[in-house]
Amino acid sequence: MSNETVTAQAAEAVPEPESVPHGLGVSLPAADARAKTEGTFPYAADLWAEGLLWAAVLRSPHPHARIVSIDTTHAREMPGVRAVVTHEDVPGEPLHGRGTADRPVFASEVVRHHGEPIAAVAADHPDTARMAAAAVIVEYEVLDPVTDPEQAFGAEPLHPDGNLIRHIPLRHGDPDAAGDVVVEGLYRIGRQDPAPIGAEAGLAVPRPDGGVELYLASTDPHGDRDTAAAAFGLEPERVKVVVTGVPGATGDREDRSFQLPLGLLALKTGCPVKLTATREESFLGHGHRHPTLLRYRHHADAEGRLVKVEAQILLDAGAYADTSSDALAAAVAFACGPYVVPHAFIEGWAVRTNNPPSGHVRGEGALQVCAAYEAQMDKLAKKLGVDPADLRMRNVLATGDVLPTGQTVTCPAPVAELLQAVRDFPLPPLPKDTPEDEWLLPGGPEGAGEPGAVRRGVGYGLGMVHMLGAEGADEVSTATVRVQDGVATVLCAAVETGQGFSTLARQIVQETLGVDEVHVVPVDTDQPPAGPGCRGRHTWVSGGAVERAAKMVRTQLLQPLAHKFGMSTELLQITDGKITSYDGVLSTTVTEALDGKELWATAQCRPHPTEPLDEAGQGDAFVGMAFCAIRAVVDVDIEIGSVRVVELAVAQDVGRVLNPAQLAARIEAGVTQGLGAALTENLRTPRGLVRHPDLTGYALPTALDAPDIHIVKLVEERDVVAPFGAKAVSAAPVVTSPAAIASAVRAATGRPVNRLPIRPQAAVVTAT
Repeated sequence: MSNETVTAQAAEAVPEPESVPHGLGVSLPAADARAKTEGTFPYAADLWAEGLLWAAVLRSPHPHARIVSIDTTHAREMPGVRAVVTHEDVPGEPLHGRGTADRPVFASEVVRHHGEPIAAVAADHPDTARMAAAAVIVEYEVLDPVTDPEQAFGAEPLHPDGNLIRHIPLRHGDPDAAGDVVVEGLYRIGRQDPAPIGAEAGLAVPRPDGGVELYLASTDPHGDRDTAAAAFGLEPERVKVVVTGVPGATGDREDRSFQLPLGLLALKTGCPVKLTATREESFLGHGHRHPTLLRYRHHADAEGRLVKVEAQILLDAGAYADTSSDALAAAVAFACGPYVVPHAFIEGWAVRTNNPPSGHVRGEGALQVCAAYEAQMDKLAKKLGVDPADLRMRNVLATGDVLPTGQTVTCPAPVAELLQAVRDFPLPPLPKDTPEDEWLLPGGPEGAGEPGAVRRGVGYGLGMVHMLGAEGADEVSTATVRVQDGVATVLCAAVETGQGFSTLARQIVQETLGVDEVHVVPVDTDQPPAGPGCRGRHTWVSGGAVERAAKMVRTQLLQPLAHKFGMSTELLQITDGKITSYDGVLSTTVTEALDGKELWATAQCRPHPTEPLDEAGQGDAFVGMAFCAIRAVVDVDIEIGSVRVVELAVAQDVGRVLNPAQLAARIEAGVTQGLGAALTENLRTPRGLVRHPDLTGYALPTALDAPDIHIVKLVEERDVVAPFGAKAVSAAPVVTSPAAIASAVRAATGRPVNRLPIRPQAAVVTAT
């Protein structure tokens, strides 16, 4: 499509001339930072096209009901309405899904969750579209919803595939092994919403060849294209996804239940159609963190060394499978945490219910089990009468140890070093010398209780996550690097979601080729696929592809010079835009060496393969792992149960620091997301109905809730199989901080704290 048709397309801003150092290891600012800060950066909600129509989606008010009839007559007859579509208007595959194709584009016979799409409308004004959607008459036979995942096993099947999505029975070691000390616990983790800064929005434009272009904030453009093409009954090459500016993402950013109706309406009307979801629709549509029920039993010897861990893990997938199989694999594999456990027996299930769909949210599976196994370590320390940090230190995992899945940890695993770093960091001073009217009491800036009721607690959390896809996922990314007239261009379909890939790609090319000016081309599906933006993939896989392509261009650049001077290219180096030889004979600039040439290369990066877990939960399922240690300091008002996190000290293994400022920002953001999971964020769904689907009723942490975050140590032990030796950093602190905060609340109150987010009554201490 021509640029004249669609305006305000997102593209990377042209960077201003830089005189600051650049390349890997430097805090290079993002090229689009100024535009985003000033509010001029175009997002999907800013798009416009000639002849634009507006879309609205009718969603089910019930979590479970049989559809008796759908009458669109009144909606179609409204002035300004151009099209109404239902399940009858889907020309291709009626089902879609990221993991399993079990979710309908539009519900036809039954609705399985609150907010499921029933119909969609296109009209010449957004208000008309919304009124027309409300005018669609749907007769329901309301059914009792299945909202308790434990009841899903015996309930009537909610889907033709049944209610059980996956069961993983992990068996490792001797089932008869037992320890001198045993502790048990039952834990519940709530439903956290990814709460992206911008709600879903998009534009669909029909093409002359009968296809359609979708302008979306997609994090997996090729996956979205293939799903859309199947639903529209079109060949993939007739559907194009153009990635617009992404207003933040901590998982699968876009809800396909609005992408697909959007494209269908454009194809039906022959006009561009735009949809901007309300925040309520966003809460109802996209996936959430899996609510989880966990039962644990830990065995240890008299010295506190772990002997055996037994656990049952139940994930509530909601109405559809989505990525629940992957989340369950992570939960089961990491159920014992970064500890050496000779014997482990874990049962894991993911089941369908009539709750809102669960999906990929940063650290899925790993966060839930981390909260549980760290609570168990606190219980074990209390029963043994030892310091909780000492107990952890006696059991920490290291490189060469074996996971309960039977996989040997071959990547750097400096867990002991991380734990020691946060232990050694000075504790914040107590407020005893501060006037009472200046205290920051739990309960808010003004304080809700009395200083005499405040107790301080210190707790620890050790977390681990896997990077990239797992269990045989084909991880691959392709990148092209082109250099002409002293300017480099990177073409890679890795979406910039806020994780800093575009900045990293610029740094890689600057480092490899000595070129100052580097542009990253906006992403669309005409480019080779790079895969979804999750689990740190693009740092590793797409960054690796950019590095390989840049090195190939480097060889093209240096070969003529090496040949001229009778030496190999390995004896030449590029530093600060200059090419020099080892002996000083050759010294020229990159610009002079290019001399008007156009050099380019395309390369792929594909990490070593993994394998699915077998029937006993065994197998080399993961490419790499990352670890994190956090010490939390909290103040708790033991009379009213309010909690204030005073400080979080973080130590993390990062492989190699590629951009210090960017890395620190990612860790701080991850810690803060974990803070929300620990204290405030819980999307409540009584009887399957989403309550308060807005940012007023759903309590996100604010600047007033954020504690002092100290990154006390970054362990740069390079992973030899990862490009640049670097590890992704965002997920590990998300996983670890809720467990550390809960541990600190336990220390302050003596209460078990077995539920996240922590309820006030869990922190109240009753006088005896």
